[in-house]
Amino acid sequence: MVIIADGGSTKTSWCLITDSNTKVYFNTEGYNPYFSDTPTIIASLQKNLPENLRKDAVTEVNYYGAGCSAPEKIEIVAAAMRAVFTNANVYVGHDLLAAARALLGVEPGFAAILGTGANTCLYDGKNVTLNIDSLGYFLGDEGSGSHIGKRLVRDYMRGYLPEGMQKIFKDTYELTNEDIFDNLYNKPLPNRFLASFSKFLYENNNFSYSREVVKESFDAFFKNLVCHYPNYEQYSLNCVGSVAYNFRDVLEEVSNEHNMAFGKIIRSPIDDLVYYHSVLAPQTLI
Repeated sequence: MVIIADGGSTKTSWCLITDSNTKVYFNTEGYNPYFSDTPTIIASLQKNLPENLRKDAVTEVNYYGAGCSAPEKIEIVAAAMRAVFTNANVYVGHDLLAAARALLGVEPGFAAILGTGANTCLYDGKNVTLNIDSLGYFLGDEGSGSHIGKRLVRDYMRGYLPEGMQKIFKDTYELTNEDIFDNLYNKPLPNRFLASFSKFLYENNNFSYSREVVKESFDAFFKNLVCHYPNYEQYSLNCVGSVAYNFRDVLEEVSNEHNMAFGKIIRSPIDDLVYYHSVLAPQTLI
């Protein structure tokens, strides 16, 4: 049995391909090695994987994950996978490569992630060939859920939200400024905390403020990342992630304003990633 998994900072989507070629899908939380160590990942997998999954019968694990680029970060996740799937060959790669393969298959082009975090790359049909670092939620991640959420939370804390919207936010989340500071500076996964508020703008899009914040974030995504790729206008914008999918109308508007054709937008790469591994490049290991 073979497992293919795509892990973001918030959620990991899994597909188990059985020996009879049956596909079984399930989800767990996300495992970013910048925020989770090997024992934490092992404990989560043991708790959240399906009870009827025969872990010892899995022979191959292809795991793509957020934060899995540097060798030492890859090993944090790989060690956990080896400990859980004891008889499997384990291959760990970056979630940006998963996005590129899901969006473009074996064709070259431009691929991006806009979910909890943000990332971008040029892809040659097999591997990422150029990546401008998004710098994470502290310094960058423009266009991401955490970037959008940061603006929303900041405006709420300062009382800058439009009339009516301030009260809706307060009633929805019941957070004091002290609660927000505690989540950001004392609790784990502050990037996920910030990104969780992007859905508030989606659910309250009757306020012009909502579209304004998302558009400004997407504009920063282009100005600080996309537009710095050589001849970026010759590519189409292909993007994976809940933020790109939910706000795709705004993303298309900003893409057109920056003279870039609008391409494929998907919420999750797992189905296309399974197709890549099983049909387009069945012999490819990360």
